[in-house]
Amino acid sequence: MSQVLILAVGHRPPAWVSAACGDYLSRFGRRLKVELKEIPPARRSAGGLAAALAQEDARLLAALPDSAWPVLLDPRGEQYDSEALAGALSGWLEHGGPLALLIGGADGFGPGVRARARASWSLSRLTFPHMLARVLVAEQLYRAWSLLHKLPYHREH
Repeated sequence: MSQVLILAVGHRPPAWVSAACGDYLSRFGRRLKVELKEIPPARRSAGGLAAALAQEDARLLAALPDSAWPVLLDPRGEQYDSEALAGALSGWLEHGGPLALLIGGADGFGPGVRARARASWSLSRLTFPHMLARVLVAEQLYRAWSLLHKLPYHREH
């Protein structure tokens, strides 16, 4: 069975985010194991941005299985329409280990995580709050999965 980890840097989400993510992730049932893990953000202190990013990188890398296929959620990443995302998801899942979708903190990713990434995905050229990005990732993941498995979710217009 394939596995997807969504590793998200941030504090505990508000109830509406947990409810929305939970709704989409529950739709996979036993067909795909999807887990959302919280990664605590680093404190922004006298150590500066580089130190904070290094600390978040270390936390993300510690939560990332060695066999994972990491994909960064990054505004500079590849933009997909729904069908193309389904194709990308299919390719990402073929690598055997778990697929890891990484949502960085407020300042993105440091060089350690960027070096480990195998791909990057941009939700949009728009900027979204990190909590909303979690919901969008969960929904788009389900939409792509439903396209791959011909489930009645996505509709062409």
